[in-house]
Amino acid sequence: MPDKIETISRSVIQHGPGNDRAYLMKLHPDDAPDIVEYLDRLAWSRGYSKVFAKIPAWSAGRFVAAGYEVEAAIPGFAPDGAACFMGKYLAPSRKLERKPQLVRDVLEAAQSKVHSGEAACPSGFATRLATEGDAPAMASVYREVFATYPFPIHDPAFLRAAMKSNTTFFGVWEGEALAALSSAEVDGSTCSAEMTDFATLPEYRGHGFALHLLQKMEEVMQSRGIRSVFTIARAYSFGMNITFARNGYRFGGTLTNNTNISGSLESMNVWFKLLPDTSMQS
Repeated sequence: MPDKIETISRSVIQHGPGNDRAYLMKLHPDDAPDIVEYLDRLAWSRGYSKVFAKIPAWSAGRFVAAGYEVEAAIPGFAPDGAACFMGKYLAPSRKLERKPQLVRDVLEAAQSKVHSGEAACPSGFATRLATEGDAPAMASVYREVFATYPFPIHDPAFLRAAMKSNTTFFGVWEGEALAALSSAEVDGSTCSAEMTDFATLPEYRGHGFALHLLQKMEEVMQSRGIRSVFTIARAYSFGMNITFARNGYRFGGTLTNNTNISGSLESMNVWFKLLPDTSMQS
C-alpha cells in the first residue's frame, strides 16, 4: 500500500512504511511553531527511521534545534528566500550511505557536463501534454519502469487526480504508443515546480527523451510564471543527474537513503535552476 498523504492543520505530510519515513512536503507558516514536535511524535509512534522536510529557510532553526541536519538547499527558491531539505535519522543504519563511491562518481560525471543546446525530438515521435485519457497508458509505463515508487503513479486514478490539481504530465509518443513520460508539480505559492516522474520504456532508451522532455517542461513552466524549478534525482543514476547538469541545473545536496524507488531505499540528489522572468523582458 502506498504511503499516505495527509493534510495536518494546513501543512501536507506523506508518511508510511513504504519509504519508512515521515515527509513534510509543504509547511504552512501558521504551523511552524508546532510542526517539529508533531513530526517527531508521528515518526516515533510509527517506528519510522527517518524524518524528511522541505521547508523555507526562515524555519530551519527550529528543525536544527530538534536534531535535524540541512541535507540540501535551493537559494532563491521562493519570494521569501531559500528552501532547505532537512533530515533527521532515528536509526543509525539509515544515515549510513551504502554506496558512497558511486554517489561521488555520479556527481563528478554530472558536474563535468555543460549545456548542450536544444534536444530535438527524433523523427517519427511527437511530444505533447498528457490528458486524463492517457492515464492507463501512463500507469502502464510507470509500472514497467519502476518496481516501486514513493507515490502511487502506477494507479491511473492517482494520475488523473494529480492532473486535476497541480501536476502537468508530458509525454513522447510514437504514433499511439507512449514511449516516455515526465511531470512538473507546481506550487503556486512559491512560483516553483518540481520536475519529476521521468520514465522511458527500455525499448525507447538512447534517444535523449529525458533531456528533450525537461526542456519542453521548462518552456511551459516559464510561460506560466514559474521562476524556480528543481528535481530530486536518484543519486545512483548517471543518466538523470547528467541530464539536469547538462541543462544548466546546479547541485543542491544529497539526501541519504531517502526514497524507496525500484525496490529499495536510495539516496537522492537535489538539482535546481532559476528560470528567466519573462515579465521583465521587453
